[in-house]
Amino acid sequence: MSAACGQFTSTAYFRGMNKASIAPGKFIEISYILREANGDSEELEICPADDPFGFMAGEEQVLPAFEGALIGLKSGDSFDFKLSVEDAYGEEDEEAYVEVPKSAFIVDGELDESVLEIGEVVPMQTEDGDEVIGVVAELRLNSVVVDFNHPFAGLELHFVGEVLRVLDAPPAR
Repeated sequence: MSAACGQFTSTAYFRGMNKASIAPGKFIEISYILREANGDSEELEICPADDPFGFMAGEEQVLPAFEGALIGLKSGDSFDFKLSVEDAYGEEDEEAYVEVPKSAFIVDGELDESVLEIGEVVPMQTEDGDEVIGVVAELRLNSVVVDFNHPFAGLELHFVGEVLRVLDAPPAR
């Protein structure tokens, strides 16, 4: 007994066979919402489909556990996973709180008062000239305590999103 052509499979099945899986050497674009994993917290970060997050797998551009949770997924697949504090940005490090003299905030001979507010994000340079981002944590008489921890340090993270594209190379822009 023979079956009619197409009786057992749909064209959607064959289209799915041609979808590449996320693997090292592939360029991935995803959309996602990131929240703290402790329940119904507010969004920490949103990457919408019209402005996706893209990276090359296997090139240490993202957290290893984040990439590992995506390996094997294909375009159109949804994901929902959590990263422990250890797999994300680690615990908050007390040594990342650095006391900086207020003189470091002098611009054109004047103290830049606009950055001297608790919670203000301040770009700074290391002695090697690398830019680092800190957050004003405390104001003192002649100094400012700046927190150089990653903003998500100490947090368990919850990612929910979708794989938008899996490509052999980044798209030309």
